[in-house]
Amino acid sequence: MAHKINLRNSSEKVILDDKGYKFLTTDKYLSGIDIVSRLRKHSSGCAVFQRTQKQKNGGYKTETIYLHKLIAEKFIKKGRSKTKRLVGALNGNKLDCRIENLAFRSRSTASRQRKSSSKAGFTGVYKESTRFRSVISHKGKSIHIGMFDTAVEAADAYNKMSKEFYGDEGKINAIPRAELSAAKKTTKAKVAAKKAEMKAAAKAKADAKKKAAPKKAAKKTTRKKK
Repeated sequence: MAHKINLRNSSEKVILDDKGYKFLTTDKYLSGIDIVSRLRKHSSGCAVFQRTQKQKNGGYKTETIYLHKLIAEKFIKKGRSKTKRLVGALNGNKLDCRIENLAFRSRSTASRQRKSSSKAGFTGVYKESTRFRSVISHKGKSIHIGMFDTAVEAADAYNKMSKEFYGDEGKINAIPRAELSAAKKTTKAKVAAKKAEMKAAAKAKADAKKKAAPKKAAKKTTRKKK
């Protein structure tokens, strides 16, 4: 069962599975600070708990708990190493803190999975005129994947290539299924309409050519005089 938790500063929600939710609500310290109801969306896109307390010496101390890191370090026993110490979301949604969606990764992988600066809103997708180009970097080279009518289709093509090149450590654009399905239907309809238009144009051209062609003169027959 998935538990959706409200954030204090965003309309988006944190997603937890049963194990994660039970851990946050039954652990003595975490339930004591009421972490579930005090989560906020960090500027990096992940869920975080923060509080600042005054110390006896007059100073202040800020406590910061990143939810995805907390869950991963509690429940994921494999995959962590000296080079893989960061935690990432496999589906690209940093608020999805279900255990199955979290994995330890290296700094180079984290770099690949960084938030896109593309104006199209997806990693590896760039708008050119009225279409969208999908591009991915691999072994120091920029590889052209293709041109698409919509940004989500270009992002989907990027995701497939990223999976092929990098497996679970590649960047995956978060694309709503409904949005991708609608884009594919629209493109399919455009292609069908274009084919119909080309077919009609070809037929019209053939008909015009046929109509303009000169008619063959009828053969004259002469009768021999008896």
